[in-house]
Amino acid sequence: MLVQHHHPIPPSLSPPLPSEDAYNPYMSSTSIAPMKVGVTNSQTSLPSTASIAEPNFTIRRATVKDAPAIAHLGATVFSTTFGFSIPSNDLKAFLNESYTVEAIEEDIRCPTKHIFVACRKSKSRTAALDNSESSGSSTDSINTEGSESIDDDDEDANDNDGTEDDIIGFTQLTEATTERCVPSTVELQRLYVSTSHHSKGVGKQLAHTIGSLARDLGYKALWLGVWEGNFKAQLMYEGLGYRKVGDHEFKIGRCIQMDWIMCKKL
Repeated sequence: MLVQHHHPIPPSLSPPLPSEDAYNPYMSSTSIAPMKVGVTNSQTSLPSTASIAEPNFTIRRATVKDAPAIAHLGATVFSTTFGFSIPSNDLKAFLNESYTVEAIEEDIRCPTKHIFVACRKSKSRTAALDNSESSGSSTDSINTEGSESIDDDDEDANDNDGTEDDIIGFTQLTEATTERCVPSTVELQRLYVSTSHHSKGVGKQLAHTIGSLARDLGYKALWLGVWEGNFKAQLMYEGLGYRKVGDHEFKIGRCIQMDWIMCKKL
């Protein structure tokens, strides 16, 4: 358990007075002095919307051609996140069962599994999309414009930065799965983003895509399982509206780990 030790200030010493603009974490929100804003004229200058950088990725449904890239990213993510806690033989057996190209192809073809990929835009593709938008045409990809940047990712991956339009993340919605503690039969089963693309809104936008699909399919709630030791992922899911409602065992060979069960209303 991480314990943060607080060292009291000796009675004989007085803390330095904060500067006028310094942030004081011990102040209540009602006692914080109002921010000073200097106005040089009657018209306040606002940042141009054109100066806001657009996301450099798009989201679309996965195809069978994406299976090798998804299998590679999934295996890398899983090994990086959980490999230290699982015996090597059990880890290898799990990867050979779940993250081979053949296994991912089967998942993509399954009518109750819905897989989406996030693809990094190349400079040439970005220019082509800009020209397309200026001419009034559209694409089949899900536009990620307006997504917020958070620490993404259910898990971590030590893959490279990718090449043109490389897959940098993927997610999977699986129907007909349930737990005793959840009122829904649809699960956000996987959400993986490469570490080189964390904090760029990728994981959050993938999660929103899954939530929108589940809602369109008529579901009223969505659940997921996340390893009890993956604190980063737990915080991200809480930020997306998920709450812990229970837990279950996740077995990998002889290794048994505990997952949080989290759920959110749609």
